Amino acid sequence: MSIHAPIGVYDSGLGGLSILQDLQRELPHEHFLYVADSAHLPYGERSSDYVRERALTIARFFVDRGVKAMVIACNTATTAAATLMREHFPDLILIGVEPAIKPALALTRAGSVGVLATAGTLRSASFRRLCESLAEGRRIVTVACPSWVELVEQGEAHPDMLGRVDMLIAEPVRKLLEQGADVLVLGCTHFPFLRDRIAPHVPEGISVLDTGAAVARQTRRRLAAAGLLTPEDGTVPESSLSVLSSSGETEAISLRVSHLLRQPVRVAQLAAAYC
Repeated sequence: MSIHAPIGVYDSGLGGLSILQDLQRELPHEHFLYVADSAHLPYGERSSDYVRERALTIARFFVDRGVKAMVIACNTATTAAATLMREHFPDLILIGVEPAIKPALALTRAGSVGVLATAGTLRSASFRRLCESLAEGRRIVTVACPSWVELVEQGEAHPDMLGRVDMLIAEPVRKLLEQGADVLVLGCTHFPFLRDRIAPHVPEGISVLDTGAAVARQTRRRLAAAGLLTPEDGTVPESSLSVLSSSGETEAISLRVSHLLRQPVRVAQLAAAYC
């Protein structure tokens, strides 16, 4: 395995770009290959078997491309498929994401933590096990936010979103605050892109957590342990990011990716065998 091989980053759509940003900050000398499985979005409304099949397919693509590590930048895919992916690809360095419940429980003063996530994450057995293992008598309250994924994918200017954004953001947050949560967890990688929209609905003193920085640090640790970190020689690769999508709408997705990352990005079509 070459230390100069790319790191694969995978999400159902564009939400994983929030994880990618943290990875780029933590590992500025690495090359990243990002796959948005946009043709099969949203994962949160898919069955676990469906998500597992797609996750294994994308993992096979990354292995075929010779990546040195794979980051599952999707909570739903992590909860549904991470264990199976490790069984199928035991030699692949695989890093998943999970909601920041542990740090949230360490912060709460009221003994109540709120989780905003997709329905797929909230109904998964792994999420339930995580909550049960950490709660220790404290409350973990949840609410599904399927429209938040759509908002990030389509943008506020989309006809389906006009005039609805504040209501779509405010209602789930209100439900958790009414149940006494004093720490909110963004349990989907799409949701950090909505922080500026969430902030006006969160009273002073309420913390809002996500997992991007922790995932980036874990990726660095895993690569360092395997001796696969690219040397920090003071240069950043000229082509440090490639983005692929399983959807054929690459022009529209390119515009959205460029907006979210605040840099021009050209999205290419994922090979048909993996779509």
